[in-house]
Amino acid sequence: RYPRGMAITDALLPEFDPEMATTRRLLDRVPEERFAWKPHDKSMTLGQLSGHLANIPYWCSATLNVSVLDLDTLGDEARPKAPASRAALLEEFDRKVAAARALLVRTTDPEMLAPWTLKKSGQEIFTLPRIAAIRSFVMNHTIHHRGQLSVYLRLNDVPIPPIYGPTADEAM
Repeated sequence: RYPRGMAITDALLPEFDPEMATTRRLLDRVPEERFAWKPHDKSMTLGQLSGHLANIPYWCSATLNVSVLDLDTLGDEARPKAPASRAALLEEFDRKVAAARALLVRTTDPEMLAPWTLKKSGQEIFTLPRIAAIRSFVMNHTIHHRGQLSVYLRLNDVPIPPIYGPTADEAM
C-alpha cells in the first residue's frame, strides 16, 4: 500500500486527472493551419508533436495490459500520427485518456508493483515496476512534451492557457 494504506491508483489519479486536463487545454489551442510548422530542422512538426502528445496515454494501457512489450510488435494504435484535424487530435487524446483511466481505476497495488519489461527486437531495454513505467512514460513524458508544445504555441503567437498557474496570456 501507498502512504497510510492508500492504494497506488488512489495516489496517482489526483495527479493524472489534472495533468491530462491541462494537456487537453494545450492541445485544444493547436492551430490546424500550422500543423506543418517546426522550429528547427531537427524538430518534430507541430502536428507530429501534437499527435505524439495525444498518443502518450496509450502507454498506460500498454503497460497495464501486458507484462512484456516488444516495440517491434506495436500496432497502429500505439504509433503516434500527425492529426488530420484538431477535432481528430482531441478525439484521439480523449479516447486514450479514458482507456488509461479506466485501467488505472481497476489496477491493484500488486499489479502496479509487478515488473514490466520493454524490449526491442527481442532484446530487453529495461524492466521496471509498472508504476515506475507509468510515472516515467506517461506522466513525465506527457509533461515534457507539453512543455515543448507550449513553446511551439508561444512561437506561433497562440495564447498559452494556465498550466501550473497563470500564464502571461491568461489568469486562472
